[in-house]
Amino acid sequence: MKLGLAGYGFGGRWFHAPFIRAAGGGELAGIVVRSPDRVADARADFPDVPVFASLTDMIAAGGIEAVAVSTPPSTRVPLVMEAIAAGLHVVADKPFAFRTADALRMVRAAEAAGVVIAAYQNRRWDSDLRTLAKVIADGSLGRVQRVHNRMDFPSLDGLLPGPEGGLLGDLGSHLVDQMLWLLGPAVSVFAQTEQGEVPGGRTEVGFTVTLRHPSGAVSFSEASKANHLHARDLRAYGETGVFVVRGADAQVAAVLACDLPVGNRPDWGVEPEEAWGTLYLEGGAQRVPAVQTRYAEVYESFARAVTAGTAPPVPPSETLHTVAVLEAARASAAAGQVVELHEVADADAATTPKGDKT
Repeated sequence: MKLGLAGYGFGGRWFHAPFIRAAGGGELAGIVVRSPDRVADARADFPDVPVFASLTDMIAAGGIEAVAVSTPPSTRVPLVMEAIAAGLHVVADKPFAFRTADALRMVRAAEAAGVVIAAYQNRRWDSDLRTLAKVIADGSLGRVQRVHNRMDFPSLDGLLPGPEGGLLGDLGSHLVDQMLWLLGPAVSVFAQTEQGEVPGGRTEVGFTVTLRHPSGAVSFSEASKANHLHARDLRAYGETGVFVVRGADAQVAAVLACDLPVGNRPDWGVEPEEAWGTLYLEGGAQRVPAVQTRYAEVYESFARAVTAGTAPPVPPSETLHTVAVLEAARASAAAGQVVELHEVADADAATTPKGDKT
């Protein structure tokens, strides 16, 4: 599958291009970027890959079957719709959409065109999350009662003015989606946000989102970019114990150190033993070996969905539910009230939150 990449900023350069290159079943066949500095980066990183000034130009040149859209959130919907109209399969970066109606419009357009669409929720493939999922599956915790999911960064980098550029779309898209993947759809949402100044205006710089899931478990997702702290931790409380793991995924650390996943190295992205989580049970504490994960699996799964008709890495119904939950979280924060949600049964049900949405 020949795949084009629209956007070569931080996300496109470090969290899409390396994993497209590392994935089996796909080839990076074009890059869309306009900033002179980022054009230079793209040509230095991929000297044999053509660079285009617009998605329209890349489509006109031909030779691509799919496109990954990793441009600023405000451009996401029109670019995805342009790609679908051209008959291209699409991977759309997070946030998939700011409004549920826009998310549904993209999904329905893809269905009508007969193309695959998938949200790039690569942090479903984080080692700490997958290790926790394994601990839950083997029954070590008993019935899960609550999960705390935190990710803090010490600077406001990456945030844009206005609600569409805030932290709920930025880190919230990842943390909330992780909890929905782990514990199932949300039946209620309660959220609080903090506002702060970024270049050009104000936006969300911190949040806490509380979700209640059908099993009765409650998840707490929280993040800040305004408190000068760099921290990542995941804690799960069950009837019989607690699992705690701290630290960023080894894949993230490797990529940001320019250690890229080329050559299918078996040791790439392996969590060091000091980063393993700890399971606390009645009989004492024990270290739990981290599950090795690969962000490249997102693109490998996407390629299989295109070529073999298998399920995409993130099914559209789950993508729509994540967008609906984030939209409900903004409504909850604005009103100071819990927002109830329909339990997800299909793509349409995922998009219809009910309750006070002022």
